[in-house]
Amino acid sequence: MLRPLPPFPWRAAPEAPRAPSLGTLLLASALFGGQAGAQSAAPPVYIAHERLSEEQIDVVELNRPALPGKSFAAATIIDAPAQKLCAIVQDYPAYAAYMPNTKSAQVVAANEHNVLVDMTLELPLGKIKRYRLQLDAKQRGATCQLNWKLVPAELKIEDTIADTTGYWMFSPLPANPAKSVVEYVVYADPGPVPYGLGWIVDIMSKKSLPRTLEALRGQAKKL
Repeated sequence: MLRPLPPFPWRAAPEAPRAPSLGTLLLASALFGGQAGAQSAAPPVYIAHERLSEEQIDVVELNRPALPGKSFAAATIIDAPAQKLCAIVQDYPAYAAYMPNTKSAQVVAANEHNVLVDMTLELPLGKIKRYRLQLDAKQRGATCQLNWKLVPAELKIEDTIADTTGYWMFSPLPANPAKSVVEYVVYADPGPVPYGLGWIVDIMSKKSLPRTLEALRGQAKKL
């Protein structure tokens, strides 16, 4: 069982399992190629690996008209083994030292299957966003995938986000297994955005992707 240590107000889980909502099913289908509930299957390739290099980060927007938020995929090659990179992104407390806009990432519960992490983002103009993620790592051969989804917390609407889900995926580069193909897919819906603050949508999704992957590249060089 998870060992909860909740600093955020957290809604208790329902006593009986609920059927997934249409939005949840659409989101899972969009990100995992119709494999809702089967995240152990390999997800779609959104950016051809042949076009990737260590010198740039490719970013594409994924067209999801049925969803209120925005979805993006980013990919690059990093000079580090896949398992090292997978371990780095699972060191959640270290996020504050190198991940963009991350004020803190606190593990509040964990078991052999997943962890709960309370995230606090510090955005421009003093804007703070807080939310809780459930993350689980999957291993398929030499490929590591770290999935996440939002866990509802009883926070004020203006203090949190409506939804986010996505994954990291690290695969050995076929030509040189000491290097990795890094894929990062994210769906983000910040919820209601006040007039004049539309930049929050981009800073939590499209604009953050290259910075996030470069931050991981830099952290891998240090360790």
